[in-house]
Amino acid sequence: MWPCWPAPLWTIGGVLGDLWLINSREYGFTDIEIRLVRQVANQCAIAIRQARLYQAAQSQVEELERLNTLKDDFLSTVSHELRTPVTSMRVALQLLGVTLNQEFDLSADLHKPKTEQSRIARYFQILQEECEREISLINDLLDLQRLDVGNHPLQIEPILLKTWLPGWLDSFVTRARSRDQTLELLTAPSLPVIYTDLASLERVLAELLNNACKYTPPGQQITLEVTPLSQATANQVHFRLTNTGVTIPPDELSRIFDKFYRVPSADPWRQGGTGLGLALVRKLVRHLGGDVEVVSDADLTCFEVILPVQPALNR
Repeated sequence: MWPCWPAPLWTIGGVLGDLWLINSREYGFTDIEIRLVRQVANQCAIAIRQARLYQAAQSQVEELERLNTLKDDFLSTVSHELRTPVTSMRVALQLLGVTLNQEFDLSADLHKPKTEQSRIARYFQILQEECEREISLINDLLDLQRLDVGNHPLQIEPILLKTWLPGWLDSFVTRARSRDQTLELLTAPSLPVIYTDLASLERVLAELLNNACKYTPPGQQITLEVTPLSQATANQVHFRLTNTGVTIPPDELSRIFDKFYRVPSADPWRQGGTGLGLALVRKLVRHLGGDVEVVSDADLTCFEVILPVQPALNR
């Protein structure tokens, strides 16, 4: 008969197994040996439990990745399938607008205050706004999908910010003025030529300015300030968009770049939105090799975009 002594592998969920000591019939196990085996058994139990937890975590990660892929594929497919009918709706609305303008002078009716507009003008405007909103949602989804899979090529070209920005900003100045807002452009005396993708840069600034106009109350200020980040080397450009009269709650700041997330009750103009604009901004800025941050406090919100003057070599 061989003497034996079991050391159970204890864990939170119970006993995982036993570690057995076996020796000859005449041998007696000492206290030191028993304590050593108990320590080994405890370490084995911990290692087995951690291995099982790691395996479970890996399985969950793989499942989440699979679900995320299915979600992206679904959104991409739906977006492509919706683009054709919605585009047809836009064309039909344009033709309807031409017909209504010829028969009822729709253009003049649309320029009246909403309380004085005819029902035809109001219904047509609702159709037009909702159609454009759906097209914007589809385009944002497709752009995000292309960025996620790395299928968003950059067309790098030199941009003279000092001369390009004032003219490009005119439409936003007019929009802000119509809402009793003030939009001001401040540029450093000497701005470097930036080599980047113009379409992506326009999209980033347009999304941020649209949000600023959307969330800024009447009588408040919107300021776009553009400066070199380093006066010595001028290797980065700093875009700082600030609007007054609105504060994003601290617990919302970490979520505003998430897809489909919108800050509750922060739209004084009741325009609505898709919740994809800022998610697209962050994706595009990072795709351009830069970074974007937001700070908000004391009736002031500031988005800061930092872009390299020269594109990275691997882009």
